[in-house]
Amino acid sequence: MVFDGILLSFIVGFIRKGNLKGLAQLKLKHGWVFPLLLIFQIFIFLFQNDYEWLANASGYLYISVYIVGLYFLFINRHHKGFVLISIGVFLNFLVIAVNGGRMPVSLEAGALLDPNYLDVLKEDLYAKHAILTEATRLGFLGDIIPLTDPYPRSQIVSIGDVIMNIGVFVFIQYLMLHHIKEKKTEAASIQLKGGEAK
Repeated sequence: MVFDGILLSFIVGFIRKGNLKGLAQLKLKHGWVFPLLLIFQIFIFLFQNDYEWLANASGYLYISVYIVGLYFLFINRHHKGFVLISIGVFLNFLVIAVNGGRMPVSLEAGALLDPNYLDVLKEDLYAKHAILTEATRLGFLGDIIPLTDPYPRSQIVSIGDVIMNIGVFVFIQYLMLHHIKEKKTEAASIQLKGGEAK
C-alpha cells in the first residue's frame, strides 16, 4: 500500500500545481538507509523458499529491518509527516514483533481478494505474513482491512499502513508545494514593502 500512497500523493500534488523541485532540495540524514532496507526485504522475499536458513531467520530479519527503519525515521522526525509515518511503522513493527516476525493476515478479509493469495498464504510462502488466529497477539493491528473494487489493486492493509500512508501524503504534499507558497509569500512581502516606500 505504501507505493499506492506515494503514487496518489504525487498525483494530488501535481493536480494542486506542485512540482518536484522540493525533492531535489530534500536532505535526509542517512538517506541511503531506506533504499538499502527495501533491497534487503526484496532479497528475503525472493530467496526465502530457496534457502532453509533464510526462511527460518526471516522473521528476525524483518524485525531488524523495522528497528533500523524506526531509527531512520526518528533522526528525520523534523520533516513534515514523519511523526505519522513513524507511528504507522511502529504499529506494524509491534504486531510483527509479538508474532515472531510475521504480519497476521485475516482470512475473512482475504476472502474478498484473489483466492490464489490465500492459497499462497496458507502454504506459508510469504515470509512476512501469517494467518491471523485466536492465538495471534494484537490481531487488531494486523492486516484486517480489505481493499477491493473500486480500489484499483485488491489487497489487505493494517491500521499502521493507513496511518503511515497519511504521513507519506502529508510529507509529499509539503515537498511539492511548500516552496511555491514561500515564493508567493516573498513576492507579496516585496510588493507590500514597495507600496510603503512609495
